[in-house]
Amino acid sequence: MKRYKIDGTFFYCPVDLTLSVIGGRWKGLVFWNLREGPKRYGELKKILVGINDKMLTQVLRELERHEVISRKVFEVIPPKVEYTLTKEGKKLLPVMQMMETWGNKFSI
Repeated sequence: MKRYKIDGTFFYCPVDLTLSVIGGRWKGLVFWNLREGPKRYGELKKILVGINDKMLTQVLRELERHEVISRKVFEVIPPKVEYTLTKEGKKLLPVMQMMETWGNKFSI
């Protein structure tokens, strides 16, 4: 049986591994909102109604650690940080677009 490993955790299914990277309440939403281009922390906070600062920071760090997004710090005052999808992150866009198409069937 083939095994996969990320962050010291073993998976026996690549779909399970992928869902652990982009699944959950907020990761997919952060990812999806970065598809159109870079966003600053404050922009993401406004878009993701209901997320608190601690959770947004945690989600951004996890996505960055898994190389799905990148964080760029601009040396200006006040500090400016932008988040964007990486090349690896962009490879997940077709999957997310198919999920959007499927989910749109339930629009009311």
